[in-house]
Amino acid sequence: MSKRNSQASKTAAREKLRLERERQARRDKIKRQAIVAGSLVAVLAIAGGIGYAVVQNNKPSYWESLKDAKNVVAPANTTGTKGTTVVIGKDTAKKTLKLYEDPRCPICASFEQTVGSTVKKDLDDGKFKIQYVGATFIDNNSNGVGSKNALSALGGALNVSQDAFLEYKTALYSAKWHPDETTDKFKDDSYLIKVANTVPALKNNTKFQDAVKKGTYDAWAMAMSKTFDDNKDGVTGTPSLIMDGKAVTGSDGKNAPMTVAEFNTAIQKAITS
Repeated sequence: MSKRNSQASKTAAREKLRLERERQARRDKIKRQAIVAGSLVAVLAIAGGIGYAVVQNNKPSYWESLKDAKNVVAPANTTGTKGTTVVIGKDTAKKTLKLYEDPRCPICASFEQTVGSTVKKDLDDGKFKIQYVGATFIDNNSNGVGSKNALSALGGALNVSQDAFLEYKTALYSAKWHPDETTDKFKDDSYLIKVANTVPALKNNTKFQDAVKKGTYDAWAMAMSKTFDDNKDGVTGTPSLIMDGKAVTGSDGKNAPMTVAEFNTAIQKAITS
């Protein structure tokens, strides 16, 4: 091989090596850029996730967001602002008994189980009308939503009829279905519907069930609850009974009458005074 050919071969080899190094350098640069870009995306994703979590954690709860709702769907058989006036009974009844109750209240359950049938008889006899005021303060005390959810379901029953509302309320407070105060069973729509199926007018009633599942009367429940919070009767607990602005109480002069005898005595006094 001539020196000339040998020199040309060496030059070609060096050029080939140079080109290969340049290609490798470009590949390494691209790889480094990809790693940096990937790391940046990961950081942004983490930051975005943290940001989303912060937003979610600071977002008002569903029920809290309904407190000041302007568009409230009120059930049938209601009047007043946002449908929060619920009066049941004969138009001929001259007196109105205000009944304050919280769906999860265990004392309300005892009252309904003991005195409820007597209250219903007097209502049917026209001794008085009942103005129902629903409360949800037990949810706040127990970190639950069952009172609100049950009150919304009661709105669905009221939309069917006044009788359906009364029968459903009785069922919810019954010994069979009313849960312990610390057990938030009323938060579950399926449980509320199960109880409703014991009421003839609500059994397999798809319109009622849809209202419960969709939360049709959730905003109404919150508006009703606010009427309890803002009441002018000085009521702070449940059950509470008021007639003509005065508390209807048992023999202790403080709490609602918890026996039939005490109720009869107290209601007679309230009606004739």
